[in-house]
Amino acid sequence: MGARGVLRIMAGGLVGFMCPGCKEMHQVRVDGQGRPVWGFNGDYDRPTFTPSVLVRTGHYVPGHENGPCWCTWAKENPDEADDGFKCSVCHSFVRDGQIQFLNDCTHSLAGQTVPLKPFDED
Repeated sequence: MGARGVLRIMAGGLVGFMCPGCKEMHQVRVDGQGRPVWGFNGDYDRPTFTPSVLVRTGHYVPGHENGPCWCTWAKENPDEADDGFKCSVCHSFVRDGQIQFLNDCTHSLAGQTVPLKPFDED
């Protein structure tokens, strides 16, 4: 699907935005049959989503706190590990085209607010 404003429109009622903290796309469902569905102000240039957006990977995923994850596998297999994936938490509010990172984020933008950028920008 295509980009519109700072969002990428995807199938199934999903829209994605580029997260500058994780340096990857996060997506939320704003329409359709699947759950959960976020509130969306309909503005593709200055979106607001409610409630917050929480993305967890690896041992931060509920139920995986004490089990094997990417961190443990990478330590045991350093020659095969891909440095591109890390166990992480990204928790934010997207309001009026700004992404407000909460303090529980594990990346360097925790506690900061920055503007969302279109997908074709760095």
